[in-house]
Amino acid sequence: MPLTLSRPDLQRTANFIAGQWLAPEPGRSFDVTDPATGAVIAAVPDSNAADARAAVDAAHAAFPAWRRAPAKQRAQILKRWNDLVLAHQEDLGRLISREQGKPLAEGRGEVAYAASYIEWFAEEATRANGEVIPAPVPGRRMFALREPVGVVAAITPWNFPAAMIARKIAPALAAGCTVVCKPAEDTPLTSLALVALAHEAGVPPGVLNIVSASRERTPEVVDVWLADARVRKITFTGSTPVGKHLARRSADTLKKLSLELGGNAPFIVFEDADLEAAVEGLMAAKFRNGGQTCVCPNRVFVHASVHDRFAALLVARVAALKVGPATDPASQIGPMINDRAVEKIERHVQDAVARGARVLTGGVRLTALGANYFAPTVLADADASMACACEETFGPVAPLTRFSDEAEVIAAANDTPFGLAAYFYSRDARRIWRVADALETGIVGINEGALAAEAAPFGGVKDSGYGREGSVHGLDDYLHTKYVCQGGLDA
Repeated sequence: MPLTLSRPDLQRTANFIAGQWLAPEPGRSFDVTDPATGAVIAAVPDSNAADARAAVDAAHAAFPAWRRAPAKQRAQILKRWNDLVLAHQEDLGRLISREQGKPLAEGRGEVAYAASYIEWFAEEATRANGEVIPAPVPGRRMFALREPVGVVAAITPWNFPAAMIARKIAPALAAGCTVVCKPAEDTPLTSLALVALAHEAGVPPGVLNIVSASRERTPEVVDVWLADARVRKITFTGSTPVGKHLARRSADTLKKLSLELGGNAPFIVFEDADLEAAVEGLMAAKFRNGGQTCVCPNRVFVHASVHDRFAALLVARVAALKVGPATDPASQIGPMINDRAVEKIERHVQDAVARGARVLTGGVRLTALGANYFAPTVLADADASMACACEETFGPVAPLTRFSDEAEVIAAANDTPFGLAAYFYSRDARRIWRVADALETGIVGINEGALAAEAAPFGGVKDSGYGREGSVHGLDDYLHTKYVCQGGLDA
């Protein structure tokens, strides 16, 4: 099944600044490759500091008019963007699968998920209400007004190239902010296509700008935005070390920050859990996108009394997963994004085995399929000494650890600097609220493996960052509050 596009012009290979597509100068581009085959898909601009400044110039110039545009007008443009994204769901899904590697069904699903954020924030644009504050003295009126923060720099990851850009750009535009964006170097084509559709929807020139850059050039581009006082907010999804660097560098200009960083999610199966439901929940949470998600379970704790039964059910499901390229409609797990990702997964499995873990299924590269494939894996007898318990594996590996006591497993679940997501399965109503309260994460799934929704606040605590995406709270992160006091009204 070829991943060709019915609208080939959606595959853009230029920067978009001030309403213009700007092709790279000769010798200033880098290749985007198919992780399934290693073949080059396209070459896109390897932007530099001058390109980054030009994007800010355009966004800064466009901001006064965009912030004054009626909220209803901004909402209408976003709704048209949503309609165009859904109308081109198949092409966008193919583009995602081509450059990111996930199965086509997941690519299509991601497009629908991305569109849900655009639609949600189109509706929220008209609800950025302020407050009338009761005055403490006669003759005075007091108001709290919500206003856009200004130019926003969005830096997006490779694992969900459509959803992450929509989840950041849609609330920014809804709030009246203008945007400069840099997508991940592995997956810029989906982001460029979404910006092309936003332009078609009527987003004015300069309001939305995007530049691509290689891994080597990215610091040069981002450093321009960090140093420029006209950029009033950074929104970033990625690793904790990079997020901390952005926070430090943003301090000089006191930018507002939204940081959705690393995770180390626990998945707890109590003795009273519905085991079949828990297995299905773990399959959805762990193996979606080949385990390359920030909220996927990294540590699976199973009560000793049900461990063996749960492990057997899980191994049967994992061993049956079909691994292959997105061009095969039967594929359920695609390639990892690149060789660095596969090397990390392999290192985690080898470290776990060396420290006493047992491989119940998988545990090896699938070199017959290509360089970037790794077999979906279940490990038994995992413990806190192993790299897979301390670092984010970001791959299709489920390490199982036995436990026997509720307090013990909560302590183990919280014994990490990260706090993005957590999951647990139990049918005891009292335990449900005890555990949900005790877990130190921004997101908790109770008897549920699929957490994300446009109406829900998404974000973490501790080293997993701060700020929220989605929901009414997601719009707040692009607004600040202005207090207005008018006196002399009783004269």
